[in-house]
Amino acid sequence: MSSTHVFIVDTRTFQFHLEYLFAGTGAKDYKIDFNNRTESDLSYARENLLVGMIADSQRVRKDDFVIFYLQQNAGEGIYEGKFYGIFKVKEAPSFLDNNDSKQFLENELNKSLTFRTLLIPFQVYRKGVTEWEALDEIKNIPLPNQMLWSLIYRKLKGNRGNTMITTYESEKLFKLLLDKNSGNTLPSNGFTFDSTNQEIQPIAERRPYTGRTESINILPRLIKKYKDNKAFESHLQAYIVQNVGRGTNVSLDKSLIEDRWEMEWLGNEVSCGVGMQRIDVMLSLIDNHNRRVVPIELKAVEAEPNVVYQIQRYVDWIRQYYLPNMKSDIQPVLIAKNIRDKTTNTYQLLIEALKQFNVKNPQCLPLKYIEFIVENDFLVFKELL
Repeated sequence: MSSTHVFIVDTRTFQFHLEYLFAGTGAKDYKIDFNNRTESDLSYARENLLVGMIADSQRVRKDDFVIFYLQQNAGEGIYEGKFYGIFKVKEAPSFLDNNDSKQFLENELNKSLTFRTLLIPFQVYRKGVTEWEALDEIKNIPLPNQMLWSLIYRKLKGNRGNTMITTYESEKLFKLLLDKNSGNTLPSNGFTFDSTNQEIQPIAERRPYTGRTESINILPRLIKKYKDNKAFESHLQAYIVQNVGRGTNVSLDKSLIEDRWEMEWLGNEVSCGVGMQRIDVMLSLIDNHNRRVVPIELKAVEAEPNVVYQIQRYVDWIRQYYLPNMKSDIQPVLIAKNIRDKTTNTYQLLIEALKQFNVKNPQCLPLKYIEFIVENDFLVFKELL
């Protein structure tokens, strides 16, 4: 199985996404100046905004599914948002086409889409599913935990250009698209968008994508901030999401994915409540018919005992909303900066808090405590508990 990502588009950008078969996100007027570099002239807030978008883009894996969400815009005759698809990711990781005069299709799109992913058709349907049909219609939903909470949370918390949804949510959305179109898909030669009828239309052939495909490397900037003792939690999340399960950091994979398990789903900033609670990184692992859901709390500083409060919230939400739809064992994880002096009272209190968490949550697998350190300009992860 694969992850599903929902990309936000308008009528103008949707046409070019379809004709050139790519998906993308970006931030207007902001240019990346820290890719594969140690320094940045961006403000702290702007850099973190872009790093968050990098994390979203690097979550995408080859053969993942992509759905487009066309935003409501009464001025363009779009009176309610609609979901369109289904496409698959052609290759990964996603790449960088920086916000400058050379960015492919920037004038046509009328906006900068800095982080991009190439697509191939999977099951492309003419008609979209309305937001009402997907999120508000509950006549066929017997329990509230079966609603598309990932997309509902996105609406409550503001726009996000690339949102992942869970496996069971994607299955429901795929079924809605299938039924809306009576099972009829379009031929896969090429596509465009008919804004008048609000439908995907076939064309004779797709247009070739000829833009830049620069690789994204956040590690030099992360290490620089680590050495300067500056905040880098967003960079840590982007690095982990980009590399987990790819074999590029053996210590990371060994800490999170045991030998016989495979990663089937990956999320970052996973909303788990109508407040601002978000799981930094979450995995679903599979071994034959056995599953583990792995909520991961990240700390770019040394962990403190009160971290268990956040992890407890994640576990409680997973029990109520995730497990009824996807039977799994829960494997909570804490990843934090290496504590050099492990003789302090604070460290002992941390270990005791983690052990008490296990006592209070016997239905979970024991919480993993993983520390990281920089060695030879590389991140090394080590499981301690």
